[in-house]
Amino acid sequence: MAMIMAIGPFSLERMVNAVEKVRQRLLRAAAALRAGNVIYAVAGGNAVALWVSRVDEAAVRNTQDVDILIRREDLPAAKAALESAGFVYRHAAGLDVFLDGPDAKPREAVHIVFANEKVRPQEPLANPDVSESEDAGQYRVIALEALVRIKLTAFRDKDRTHLRDLIDIGLIDAQWLSRLPPVLAGRLRQLLDNPDD
Repeated sequence: MAMIMAIGPFSLERMVNAVEKVRQRLLRAAAALRAGNVIYAVAGGNAVALWVSRVDEAAVRNTQDVDILIRREDLPAAKAALESAGFVYRHAAGLDVFLDGPDAKPREAVHIVFANEKVRPQEPLANPDVSESEDAGQYRVIALEALVRIKLTAFRDKDRTHLRDLIDIGLIDAQWLSRLPPVLAGRLRQLLDNPDD
């Protein structure tokens, strides 16, 4: 039997509030990590959105979680810093996450991605180092080339969507093929040749 969920009224305010909560979570996490002297970079969908917004604000796609790239040896310092900002650490299903408070849902979290490691053993490349990042004022964001490598390495449906966003606004194109390892270049070629697949 299917579970019936309560559906509230349509609300632009709730929609805007959802986006604002993610923004505030990112800024709180970045401030805490900076205060704790933890080297980090914003990664994932927020990094894509930040890069896209530099070219075309109307092309920005919202995301529900905050991905932060750190070095594994910095996890204890990151844990102390993020917990001091009200985040609650959990390690579940092989993932390190910081829930945005004790009653937060898993979607309301900071997800840790480890630099210089593979997310899944079968992936062709490890994540880049946090040194491949740029200072954006209130936070550090992963450099575009490193972000593209992460997305091409993971190559899940949402990663392909993010890559298409970067292609659509001209941040990546066929000139990138020569800059990438062959396995990643092949994946980019696939997206460039078949953007709707």
